[in-house]
This record gives sequence, structure tokens and C-alpha cells, in this order.
Amino acid sequence: MTTILSAPDCATMTEVRAGVDALDRELMALLARRFAYMDAAARIKPERGHVRDEGRKAEVITNARAEAERLGLPGTAIADLWERLVEASIAYELAAFDRRR
Repeated sequence: MTTILSAPDCATMTEVRAGVDALDRELMALLARRFAYMDAAARIKPERGHVRDEGRKAEVITNARAEAERLGLPGTAIADLWERLVEASIAYELAAFDRRR
């Protein structure tokens, strides 16, 4: 088993890549949790037309950008990622809604 080092402790690209791969696995687990909430939303919302909420979408992206900037990350790049994440979540929720009906 490979020990995962913190980024400042990495001395080789092998160590960096091991850290990135470990984080990617953690991100997938978090995304699975996020998409489970999309399943819940599809179960709770009474109509398919309630799935897309542009106001909420804007709020989520604004929050992501602000948190990214607070952490010293590139806000625009994170906002772009969240745009894609939210759109993927909406598509997933629509499909989940359709499967339930």
C-alpha cells in the first residue's frame, strides 16, 4: 500500500500522482453522494418542470466561485467546472425523474 503524502511533502512525481489519484477517488465518492441528492430531488419534486431552477443554479455556481476564491483557487475555472457539474446534475435528475414515472 502506498502512503499518501501531503502535497508539500511530495518529492517525486510518483508521490504527486498517488496523491492526485487518491483525491480523485475521494471526489468520486463525494460526487456519488451529491448525485444521490439528485435522486432524492427527483423523488420529491412533483413535476418534471420543477427540475430546472435557473435561480438555484446561479446561486450554486456563485457559491462555488466565492468558496474557490476564498481558498485561493481560480474562481472562473471553478465556476466553469460547477456550470458543467450542475448541468450534469440536472440531466441526471431529469433521467431519475423519468425513471420514477
